[in-house]
Amino acid sequence: MNDRYDAGHGGDQQYVLVGYDEYGQPVYRQVPDQQVPHQQAYDPYGAQQPQGYGQGYGQDYGYDPYATGHVQQQPTQGYGVDYDTGRQAPTPAYDPYDPYGQTAATGRQTPVAEQNAYIPQQSAPPETPEASEPRAGDASPKRDSAGPEYRTEQFAFVEEPDGDSEDVIDWLNFTENRTERREEAKRRAKSRLIALVVVFAMVAVGGVGYMWWAGMLPGASSDEQTGTTTSAAAQKRDVVVVHLHDTRKGGTSTALLVNNSTAGQGATVLIPNALALTGDDGTTTTLAKSVEDDGSAGTRDGLDTVLGTDIEGTWRLDTPYLNNLVELVGTIDIDTDTDVPDPEAEKKNEAPLVSKGEQQTLSGKMAVAYATYRASGESQDAQLKRFGQVMQGVLRKLSSDADAATTTVKTLAQILDPSLSDKDLGTFLAKLADHAKGGDYKTEPLPVRQDGTLSTEASDSVVKDLLGGTAKSPDAGDAVRVGIRNATGDKDATEQARVVVLNGGYTFLDAGTTDTAQATSQVTYSDAARKQDAIEVAKTLGLPTSAVKKGDTTSSADVSVVLGQNYETTDTTGTGATGTTD
Repeated sequence: MNDRYDAGHGGDQQYVLVGYDEYGQPVYRQVPDQQVPHQQAYDPYGAQQPQGYGQGYGQDYGYDPYATGHVQQQPTQGYGVDYDTGRQAPTPAYDPYDPYGQTAATGRQTPVAEQNAYIPQQSAPPETPEASEPRAGDASPKRDSAGPEYRTEQFAFVEEPDGDSEDVIDWLNFTENRTERREEAKRRAKSRLIALVVVFAMVAVGGVGYMWWAGMLPGASSDEQTGTTTSAAAQKRDVVVVHLHDTRKGGTSTALLVNNSTAGQGATVLIPNALALTGDDGTTTTLAKSVEDDGSAGTRDGLDTVLGTDIEGTWRLDTPYLNNLVELVGTIDIDTDTDVPDPEAEKKNEAPLVSKGEQQTLSGKMAVAYATYRASGESQDAQLKRFGQVMQGVLRKLSSDADAATTTVKTLAQILDPSLSDKDLGTFLAKLADHAKGGDYKTEPLPVRQDGTLSTEASDSVVKDLLGGTAKSPDAGDAVRVGIRNATGDKDATEQARVVVLNGGYTFLDAGTTDTAQATSQVTYSDAARKQDAIEVAKTLGLPTSAVKKGDTTSSADVSVVLGQNYETTDTTGTGATGTTD
């Protein structure tokens, strides 16, 4: 395909490039023909070419197939415009290229109306002199040393749409949004983590604070806690005192049953009979004597005064009722620390009723024998420990349901103290049973010195921690201090004399044991004002008044007693009494 203009389809018309369309194609417009002066006619038969041919784009030539000669014109340099003077070159009187003679008569060709056309791959035609003149207000034309001039209006800048630009923008938006979402997710995760740590810290601090307040932390019951009262004292406790009466051999054993509802724990505190109390008349007495003389109410008040407790009721438990209670719960299993002979056995060499060992199953009769047994030479503390074992074994087998436990208490058919009803006792024992089954139960003895008073240091772990009270032994005042020295040859004599002295309202002092036995007993006093007190001490111990005389006493004692072989002792094993008399 020939991209150049064909003269046979519209004549020799000229076009100039004006710009590019929106699709990037060149845009041309038609310009009027110029009558080029001094054109040389074209000789198709090889005539001589006019002079100046090929010297520039300004040389034009005409074509006359019917002419016989050539008209030679002076060639014009450039595009037909004199740049030195600005004058247009002269135009000939006729168009040398007119094959059909259409313009021969007039000598000028009629200008063709200007129009635009799309002619691809056509070189830019020379501009007309009028078009090359700059108009007023236009910018000065740009000139190329090797080409034509162009003005600003001849250029058109077309923004070509890019189909990929939307995809690029979408991709940039996607990546930006994805990055922002990741950053936002990280910020949210960090905020959640911080909030979670804060919540855990608050829960931990609250839990530790509650445990400290409740006294569940190690050392929480010490005096270093803030405030005037310790957390152990602020805990809620229910306390009931139980007195075991040995109806066969006599004597009592006392324990405090404690339900700590704040800490969720239970305890049995064993109280020695030698504990010094203040009687109803204000005089000093012992726990054992208070139980016999003052009764349940007086003993409760005395214990509250000494221990700083608030005892809610008294449970009198005679040995036959203990027997029935063990049978009702279906025997008990405890670790026994000694063999216990049968109190009803006719011979001493018979098999023991209770054997020493772990997890021994005890019936009602066996439990009573073990709880009241005290071997020769043993202190009451050993017997109290066995009593505490039996009580804890009973609680482990008792129902934790309040109604069932109340039914068990009613089945005993006891006549209870007015301070404690069947329902109250059953509900209280059910709570202790729950602690005992869960392993939150302990049995502890109350430390008591020889004179029946409490040591503050030794009693803190029991009085303060378990009972929530404060140890406060009664002031000895004018109580007679009695020193006992054992010269009977029987090691049980000292313990029995201690109990008798304390029960008599005196202060007991242990003066030791002699290496050799002494036949008769002696009671001495150093101050004449204590003579009558010495006589009363002799009567209390069952000694004759003739044994009383003035003499030296042991250190810090008002009256000293040397027990001889004439001092009668009782058989604590239940096999009979021993001792000598004058």
